[in-house]
Amino acid sequence: MQKAYSAEKAAAFAYIGHAGSLKSEVDEQAIHRIERDEWDHRRNVLAIMNRWEIPVARWYELKYHVIGKIIGASCYLIGRFMPYFFAGKLESGNVCEYIVMMRYFNELGIDDHDEVLYEMGLKEKEHEVYFQEIIKNAPWLPLFERVFNWGAKTSLNDVEFENPLPLKTAGKYCKGYGKGQAGYEN
Repeated sequence: MQKAYSAEKAAAFAYIGHAGSLKSEVDEQAIHRIERDEWDHRRNVLAIMNRWEIPVARWYELKYHVIGKIIGASCYLIGRFMPYFFAGKLESGNVCEYIVMMRYFNELGIDDHDEVLYEMGLKEKEHEVYFQEIIKNAPWLPLFERVFNWGAKTSLNDVEFENPLPLKTAGKYCKGYGKGQAGYEN
């Protein structure tokens, strides 16, 4: 929870830089919408942490603050493709972070957070699909897809964006996450 809370700040900072580096106002607005989603996720995670008296980790806050600022600044230097590609890859992994978190709570007999955690996972999937659409015809994609095992045709999660499972069976997703399984075909 602590890491997720702080990592959402890193993502939001990265998206601020990403949006600022774009020339198209439409693209910039789309990235700012994703940034706002990350701030919402951070608030939601903090609410869960407060419920269970989990403190904010100062080290994670500092670490992810710096990481987010560096990534945001790098977006001005690394061209158009890489910020979209790596944002999509990170969002792809984040999908399962929230679903696995939901499953861990369920193993403790706690289902109070299922809805918000699943919604955040689905929102991360929405972000992933957006980034996959943006990069699908990029000339660098075949190489990056081979090297990083993510791209227009592969995902780090098995969540179905167009037809997601209902909440009560959402725990079926991401069973291989964190166990070396990756590269689900879209």
